[in-house]
Amino acid sequence: MTEVRASVDVAASVEEVFAAFTDWAAQGEWMVGTTVDVTKGDGRSVGSELSAFTGAHLGFRVGFLDTMTITLWQEPYRVDVLHTGRVVRGTGVMEVVELADGRSRFLWSEDLDLPLGALGRLGWPVVRPAFVAGVNHSLKKLARFIEETRGEKA
Repeated sequence: MTEVRASVDVAASVEEVFAAFTDWAAQGEWMVGTTVDVTKGDGRSVGSELSAFTGAHLGFRVGFLDTMTITLWQEPYRVDVLHTGRVVRGTGVMEVVELADGRSRFLWSEDLDLPLGALGRLGWPVVRPAFVAGVNHSLKKLARFIEETRGEKA
């Protein structure tokens, strides 16, 4: 298993952050190169299934599909998923922690089984910095997205 952890502080309530990151259809607004669809269930309960495509659309799709099953739904604090795809396997946790002054911290973590066996383990040190940079960029974009949307609702 390979662990990846990232977090971002957001000037919004726990409820607002939870609502934003679980709006699966809107994830493309902040997650780099990713679109997410609910493929089974309501997307807001244990057993619901999600399909996330990460890559580019160049007249055809270049990238990979990450299928997931929601294994824990604790609104407004935490969602756990089981990655069930061919490329991405393992577990993911998305959670929100309340901070002072109406702020929140969004924590994103993955425990992944690397694909391609020994080749994947050898390549991970090369891929990891770009992967982590992409996640951190996405979380900062999520915070801006929430804060800007919050301003529009006020």
